[in-house]
Amino acid sequence: MEQKINYQKELEKIISNIGTEKTSLLLHACCGPCSSYVIEYLSAIFDITIFYYNPNIYPPAEYERRLSELKNFLPRFPPAIQNKVKLVEAPYNPQEFYDAVDVAKNPELKTEPERGERCRRCYLFRMQKSFDYAVENGFDYFTTTLSISPYKDAEKINTIGYTFVKLGKTHYLPADFKKKNGFLRSTQLSREYGLYRQDYCGCVFSMENTKHSAT
Repeated sequence: MEQKINYQKELEKIISNIGTEKTSLLLHACCGPCSSYVIEYLSAIFDITIFYYNPNIYPPAEYERRLSELKNFLPRFPPAIQNKVKLVEAPYNPQEFYDAVDVAKNPELKTEPERGERCRRCYLFRMQKSFDYAVENGFDYFTTTLSISPYKDAEKINTIGYTFVKLGKTHYLPADFKKKNGFLRSTQLSREYGLYRQDYCGCVFSMENTKHSAT
């Protein structure tokens, strides 16, 4: 039986080998609440640039609300201020999401629960975009905040991340940010800073599925 990788321990190993000079990290993020703990945890170790690339979010007003929360949070959050965390917003083109998940060919994915194939495809195309940006802009590492959610599959996320290691040029930072009470801490920070916490993952399918499960 294949032994599961402890991604938190893998992250800690990398951190322990980083010297006093900060290493650059491109951090893909989906919202302020998920970013909060990760920034608190890593910003003293890495020179962080947040990469907000989320064309999966529906509707556009929801996309803007999550982005606005993140923009307003960073200048109020001491770890982000002290460590000069930066934010890059990628273009918002929802068609990129629909092309990536391709529910037209696989309509069963529309009603699939979270953590399934639709979500895996969504992780993949956003992480691909993050990796490409990291390579183009000379980042040492890239990773994503997605694993902080108990509704996301950390195994799938990290398996995708490790596929980019073979391509070289920039490194993948493995993580399972929900560990060590990471998710709990993100909820505490959300309350402390009055952050909007959405009740669905982001895409139109997760929104509809959430509505149906509530009825």
